[in-house]
Order: sequence, then structure tokens, then C-alpha cells
Amino acid sequence: MLEDRTPTASSPTEWPAAYPRGYAVVDVETTGLARDDRIISAAVYRLDARGEVEDHWYTLVNPERDPGPVWIHGLTSEVLEGAPLFRDVAQEFADRLDGRVLVAHNAVFDWQMIAREYARAKREAPVRQRLCTIALAKELALPLPNHKLESLAAHFGVVQRRAHHALDDARVLAEAFRPSLRAAAAGGVRLPLHECRPLTEWQDRPAPRVGQQAGGSRPTSWRPARKRPACPYPNPGRYEDGKRLKQGMRIAFSGDTSVERELLEDRAAEAGLHVATSISRLTSLLVTNDPDSGTSKVVKARQFGTPVVDEAAFGQLLRDVEPAAPR
Repeated sequence: MLEDRTPTASSPTEWPAAYPRGYAVVDVETTGLARDDRIISAAVYRLDARGEVEDHWYTLVNPERDPGPVWIHGLTSEVLEGAPLFRDVAQEFADRLDGRVLVAHNAVFDWQMIAREYARAKREAPVRQRLCTIALAKELALPLPNHKLESLAAHFGVVQRRAHHALDDARVLAEAFRPSLRAAAAGGVRLPLHECRPLTEWQDRPAPRVGQQAGGSRPTSWRPARKRPACPYPNPGRYEDGKRLKQGMRIAFSGDTSVERELLEDRAAEAGLHVATSISRLTSLLVTNDPDSGTSKVVKARQFGTPVVDEAAFGQLLRDVEPAAPR
């Protein structure tokens, strides 16, 4: 693990009072992109309210499984063998996140990986809000060719030294976030903050065997595929407030949930509901804890007039799902 302190520089005198008081710029490298993948390295740059660096921290993490795409992150089983387990660094990681807004590039991915690791360790990450730098770049209408980190870095003249190394990616993001934050403050832009809900219920599946991947080897697939059988019941239409769910209804989910998303989806499918990955005019119900967010599913639900309930209400509805009408 590595820690360093950097002196802060002067900042603009005027600052929006509604802006957060501190940020934790985070990057995690992982064994893959699926729910059962693990964190193998993590870095945090702590910033003050105006985006100035306070300190930074980095650690390797032993994932207790195959390290995945070594050709991307460069971390082999041999390198990770002596690294601490996540539960061994969970408290130090938490201390650096506590009371701050988590900032990441494609923040929903980093947050979900972190939340799952804490759930495995039977703890909660002390994060209540996140900010995605992709969303902030869109709010600022930055003239980027795409929304890759390298493009954001190039726009602000930040030199990237080791792409896909958690510490350098976090440094690059921190340096690019500072001018983004100042531009937002100067323009009176509302920061695209989203609520983070720690996982309170989680279920692991058996992990892949630990392998000895060479740096240049590329397995044909390193993300497990999971496909549910088709719903056997016809769609009876939209959910009506105050009534029961009916088997065959199309249910979509958006945003963070306290119960791990796949568990919720499994329960919906087991009850005879159709789990949809997108919103259409045929969607019966959208489940979200953040109905005021600007996610594509929430926006489409508004456009189509799709009913919306939160996770708690959906849990109650799942207890008494009306059987499908006989054919």
C-alpha cells in the first residue's frame, strides 16, 4: 500500500454552497465485468471541496481466483498471491471514502464492484453519493470525441502514464476532475449526483479456479454468461396502483438496490414475471429507488407513462403475485 500527501493550491474564492465538502476519486481494476468478478487493485485520491488533492492511497487485492484479463491490467496470479484480501483493507478503504462523494469514470461500475466486495465482507461501504465524470462531461458539453478517460485527460492536458493501473488512472481522473468541477462551479451547473445504496443482501456463486495466466494469453471468454429462460406467461398489461402484480408482467429495474440486482431479478422470475432489460410501451412496471434520476429507463418510463415503484413496495408486491389466467 502507498500513501502520499500533496500540498493544496489556491482555489477560486466563490463556491456554490450546495456542492459537496469533499470527494474520493476512485479507480478499481477487476477480474472482469460481471457480478461475481472481484477487485484486484484500488486507488483513492481524496480531494477537498474545490478539487485540490489532500492525499492518495493504493493497494493490491488478492481476489482468491483467476485474475482475468492480465493483458489489460498486467496483474498476474503470482503478483497478487501475497496481496491482502479485500476484508483486510476494507477498513482503510472505508476511512478514505467516509463522508465524501465517490467520483469515478463510469461510476456505477466502480460503485457496484465496491458495494459487492463490502457485502461479501459483511460490511457496508460508507458511500452515500457518487458522481460520474462521464455524466459531468456531458453536463458541461465538453467537446470530446468520445467519453473514454484518455479523451477527458487529453482535453485538459493531463498526461496518462500507465493506463489501466488503478493509481495512475485515479491520478489522471483527479487532475481532470478539478477543472471540470471549477467549470461547473463557474457556470452554476448542478452536479450529477446519484444516491448510493449499500447492498444489504448478497449471494455469491462458486468462483472460477485460480489459474496461472501468462501476460499475453487471451482466453476466449472471461465473463460468465447468464441467461434466464423465457417467461412462459403472456403479458397481461401494465401494473395498476393498489392492485396485485400478475404473472407475465414485464418488470424493469433501474439504479441502486439494497438487495443485489440479480437476486431481485431471480425473485421476480421465480414469481412468474418477465424481467426486462429495457423500457418499452409494453413494460408493466419500473422498479427504482431514484425516480427523479435522469437515467434512460426513468426518462423512457416518463415518456411512456410506465408505472414506477420503489424497491420496498416491489418487495411487498412480490409476496402476492396473481396467477396467470388459464389459456
